[in-house]
Amino acid sequence: MSNILPAVLTVAGSDSGGGAGIQADLRTFNALKVYGCSVITAVTSQNPDEVRRVDVLPEEAVKTQLETVLDLFPVRFAKTGMLANEKIIACTAFLAEKYNLQLIVDPVMVSTSGARLLEESAVSAMRKLLFPRASWITPNIPEAELLCGKKLSTPSDLAGVALELHEKFKCNVILKSGHLTCVDRMADIVCCEGKLYSLSSPVAVIRGNSSHGTGCTLSAAIAALLATGKSWQESLTEAKAFVYGSLLESRPLNGTLFQMYPPEKQYLEQINLEEL
Repeated sequence: MSNILPAVLTVAGSDSGGGAGIQADLRTFNALKVYGCSVITAVTSQNPDEVRRVDVLPEEAVKTQLETVLDLFPVRFAKTGMLANEKIIACTAFLAEKYNLQLIVDPVMVSTSGARLLEESAVSAMRKLLFPRASWITPNIPEAELLCGKKLSTPSDLAGVALELHEKFKCNVILKSGHLTCVDRMADIVCCEGKLYSLSSPVAVIRGNSSHGTGCTLSAAIAALLATGKSWQESLTEAKAFVYGSLLESRPLNGTLFQMYPPEKQYLEQINLEEL
C-alpha cells in the first residue's frame, strides 16, 4: 500500500518554549511527512535562555506511554532525547528491544543554557543499556567528551573519538561539530560500519537563540527520513540540509527572538558527505 504513512516515535522531554524536545521533534516529523507519536519523560519549564524547573515523570508513566503507543502503532524507528535518569533509560532500552525498534539516540545531558538534564548516575546506564541497542547515536562535543573522558578541540580529535565510540558500543555515530570554532564549514564526523565520513555544510549565521534545538531536530529528522525508506546516506544528508535550512530560515518572534523553523527551500546542494 503506497499511501501508508510511516509512524515515528519520540521519547523525550517537553520544552515549554517549543524550541527543542518533544515540540521540535513533532514539528520536524510533520514537516518531513511522517506521523509523530510521543512519549514524554519530563516536563521542563524553559525558554532558549534558561531552564527554570525540571519535573521528571515516574518510570511507570513513561513505561505505560511506550506500551500504549507500541501496542497499536506500527513504529519501526524512534528517537530518544532527554531520558533524565537510570530507570527511564532502562525502561526505554528494554521496550526498544521487546518491540524491535531502530533507535536514534541523542544523548541529551546538558541544555544549551547549561542546565543538567541527565543524572550523573544515569550516564553509566546509557552506556551499558541504551547505546548498544541503538542504530545511531548523535552526541555533540561536550557529550562526547563526557563519554570518552578527553578534550576534543580539532576535527582529527572528533574522527578518533567517533571511531572509538563506534567500536565500544557497536552502533553508528554522528559526532556533531557545532561547538568547534574557527572553521569554514561545519563538518560532523560520521562513523558507519567502521568507516569514517565527513558530513558538512556551510557555517550558518545564527540569529538570536535560533540554534536552540538543533540536536533534537537533527536526530528527529534522521529517524523520520529512515522511516520513509531512505538509505542512511540520504537520511543523514537530508537531515543535515533540513537543520541548515531551519537555521537560515529562522523566524523572528519579536525584534530579538528568533527560532528555528522548517525551511521552505531545499539546501541539499550545500551538503557534502565524503569518506575520510
